[in-house]
Amino acid sequence: MFKVLTKIKNFTLYQLFFKKITKKEYAFKLIRAIELRYFATDLYIKLNKRKIILFASGSGSNFEEICKYFVGKKQISIDLLICNNSKAKVLNKAKKYGIKTLLISRETFYKTSTTLNTILKINPNLIVLAGFLWKVPTKIIDSFPNKIINIHPALLPNYGGKGMYGMNIHKAVIENNERESGITVHYVNKNYDEGKILFQKSIAIDEKESSESLSRKVLKLEHNFFPKIIEKALING
Repeated sequence: MFKVLTKIKNFTLYQLFFKKITKKEYAFKLIRAIELRYFATDLYIKLNKRKIILFASGSGSNFEEICKYFVGKKQISIDLLICNNSKAKVLNKAKKYGIKTLLISRETFYKTSTTLNTILKINPNLIVLAGFLWKVPTKIIDSFPNKIINIHPALLPNYGGKGMYGMNIHKAVIENNERESGITVHYVNKNYDEGKILFQKSIAIDEKESSESLSRKVLKLEHNFFPKIIEKALING
């Protein structure tokens, strides 16, 4: 479409040069061509927009970093936050960025199709778990194969599985005298933390490292890399 508009503009210049149209007519046609180009650009963006749904349970620090990263990127939108904790700080952050929220109960999530139907209506290109502590139901995973990703604050396959989240991970890493830790971004499948790995980044653990200081270092990695990996997954998907 852009090539067609360029041809129209060039033809209009040709007409002006050979006095087939007046300068006033040329200006009008040029303005019209510019308007059409902006319309075409806007239409292209709308037709090719990548939609994200985020899941989170807690403070929403990753959620906020993701929101900040994608602000102003017209071809990517965060269409919904799904949260399982009515007291989670992430709900206030969603309000701050004008993102719709869906608060779910355990019964609704696991025993009905309400959540799945809401997701299907949006039809996201990617579902992102950003600190979501419940296991995603099989019916949602099956409906969005290779479209659900999670970030884990350790180097999988180590320190993954049920019960391995938050400070539990960092305490275990320190207790086992590991020399490095890090983050893993992976696709979500039916088993905890066993999906295909998309990205890993490691950091060294100091001799006097505590679980608290390690937690801060790993969280900084999450903030630095997770939004970029989400964008890459959207482009490649």
